[in-house]
Amino acid sequence: MFVGTLTLDLLLGDVRSLKQKRAVVRPLVAELRRRHDVACAETGHLDLHRRSEVAVAVVAADATHCREVLDACERLVAGRPELELLSARRRVLGDGDLDDRPSDSEDGP
Repeated sequence: MFVGTLTLDLLLGDVRSLKQKRAVVRPLVAELRRRHDVACAETGHLDLHRRSEVAVAVVAADATHCREVLDACERLVAGRPELELLSARRRVLGDGDLDDRPSDSEDGP
């Protein structure tokens, strides 16, 4: 199992309020989820109306598929004319990279 993450730092175009920001970011997050079947959320710059950080996560059986999905997500965002992609940080972790501690539900009484 592999987990891939992508963090996108975005500069929004002609946005003058947090309400206008939501009108740009929400459809972007929804489109990423719908087109690429990923987990996606706005994760940073929540109080700034011209900046946004959007994070994407995908789980797959192989690292190549993780990278392909993250590449497609980055291309989708980079192609949007109403925003500028300032940076993209990605990480792909395999089973050996993940913490093997039991979750809270597995601990028992």
